[in-house]
Amino acid sequence: MTGSRSAMPNLSVSVISICSETAGALIIYKAPVESLLCFKYLRMPDTQVLHLFHDSIEDHCFIANRNQLAVARDNNIELYNVNGGQATLQDELRGHDKLVTGIDIAPKSGKIVTCSQDRNAYVWEPTTEGSWRPTLVLLRINRAATCVRWSPSEAKFAVGSGARIAAVCYFEEENDWWVSKHLKKPLRSTVTSVAWHPNSVLLATGSTDGHARVLSAFVKGIDEKPEPGVWGERLPFNTVCGEFLNTTAGWVKGVAFSPSGDAMAFVSMDSTVTVAYPNGEGNPPKAVVSINTQSLPFADLIWISESEIICAGYVS
Repeated sequence: MTGSRSAMPNLSVSVISICSETAGALIIYKAPVESLLCFKYLRMPDTQVLHLFHDSIEDHCFIANRNQLAVARDNNIELYNVNGGQATLQDELRGHDKLVTGIDIAPKSGKIVTCSQDRNAYVWEPTTEGSWRPTLVLLRINRAATCVRWSPSEAKFAVGSGARIAAVCYFEEENDWWVSKHLKKPLRSTVTSVAWHPNSVLLATGSTDGHARVLSAFVKGIDEKPEPGVWGERLPFNTVCGEFLNTTAGWVKGVAFSPSGDAMAFVSMDSTVTVAYPNGEGNPPKAVVSINTQSLPFADLIWISESEIICAGYVS
C-alpha cells in the first residue's frame, strides 16, 4: 500500500521541544488537552525536570503509575524512585557489554526488556526478594539493536536493528527460553523505531530509508487471529500492510498508531509529521497527510486521542 496525499480534517498536532538525548535530565510536561492547537509550541508552566546525571540518556521508561523510572545509561540500566520532583537511585541492572539503546517496561507484569549495541536483548523479571533476574534473548542479528517495545499483550516484544531486520521475540514454554522471528522484507535500512498496534499483531517500523511500514508480526500459538480491519484481513507473518515514504526521504525517527489502530503517524528528520489513514486490503489509503513545520527535527510522537498528536524534538 503506497500512499497518495490528500486532506484529512480535524487533526491537531502540537509540538514540544526537548533535548533529553544530550543531557542527563528528563523533562516531564503536564498540559490539559484543551491547550492543544494545530502547530502550537506549548508553553507549559507545570513542568517537572529530573536531573539524574551528566551523561546522555539513550532511552527511558516509566512504570504505569510513574513513581519509578528506568533509564539507559551507557552499558547499564538505572532504576529510580520518583517522588515529587526528586529521583532517587534504587537499583542498577548490569548485563550488556555495549551501549544500551532501548528499554521498555511491561505495565502489567513489570518485566523490563532492554537491547544494546552488543546485538542482544535481556528480559529482566522482578523476584520476590526484590532483585531482578535477567534472561538473555538471542536476537540472531549481526548489527546493533536500536530500539525495543513490548506488545500490548506483553506476550511479545519487537527489536529494531541496524541489520535491516526487526526481531519479534516471544517466550517458548516448551524449551523455557525467548526466541525470535525476523521481519526482513521490505526493510532495506536500519530500523530506528517500532510501535505496536493495539491488537498486538501489527507492527509499525520506521527506517533510515525514509519509510514507515506496517507489517504483520502474527505468531501462531501466541496470538489470537485478529479481526479483519482497515490494515487487511489475512495477516500471516511478514505481510506488508502499509508502506509510506517521507516526502524528502528523511530518516524516520518515531512511529505510533492511533488509539484505535486505524491510523498511523510518523515523524522524520526533515521536521515533518505524516499521518496515514488506510482503507482496507488492496485499496489505496483514504489519505496520507504530511505536515511541514519550521522546527528542528522531531524524535518521537504520541497520540493522545484519535485526532490529537504530541510530537517531541530538539531545541536550538
